[in-house]
Amino acid sequence: MAVIYRGATLTPHFREFLPPWVARQVWYSGAEVPSLQLIGAFRLEDPAGQVGIETQLLSDGAAIYQVPMTYRGAPLPRTPAGEKPAAGACPGEAGSADPRLIAAADHSVLGTRWIYDAEQDPVWLEQVLRLIRVNGRADPSVRPGAGVTTARGQRLAGRDPTAGQVEVEVCRLVTPLVPARQEGLAGLVIGTWQPSGPDGPTEEGCLVLARERGR
Repeated sequence: MAVIYRGATLTPHFREFLPPWVARQVWYSGAEVPSLQLIGAFRLEDPAGQVGIETQLLSDGAAIYQVPMTYRGAPLPRTPAGEKPAAGACPGEAGSADPRLIAAADHSVLGTRWIYDAEQDPVWLEQVLRLIRVNGRADPSVRPGAGVTTARGQRLAGRDPTAGQVEVEVCRLVTPLVPARQEGLAGLVIGTWQPSGPDGPTEEGCLVLARERGR
């Protein structure tokens, strides 16, 4: 189990670095830097215990967005020479800003944490696919004022979905909709959340789709 450091602080805080980062993303529908409210969060486990993996659901008042993040104690290695860059990565000279990086922040217990867009982190990818393969459940992250958010894998294909066999799509705009079963859909991650807080109703929808390559 991941160690949760109760009372630890992060500098800068999520509320400082996430709004401008969200505003720069192609999937953000607003026109200005948003004021974001945390709807809920959940965590996945890195078996090696080296990478923290957390997904936050955030609302700007008009929509709910999904932001999966990985927390690392050292920078994520660049794409090796000859390999195709991660989706969304921009070519650049050595030493240029890493487009996968959301922020570098100081954790009061662990020191500097490099916080990445998890969709482009291989550790996140493997743990999401594992969640689907075993029909597993993620661990909710309890936050003051936020409702309970859950995530469960749903395997649909006969063979194990692996990184080389499927393409994984994060549903950045979160809506209460679960797609119908269709050919080529290897698995899903289904989530539940409480958009109006812990005392409000629960909604359910798709958070991640895994499609067989070439389908």
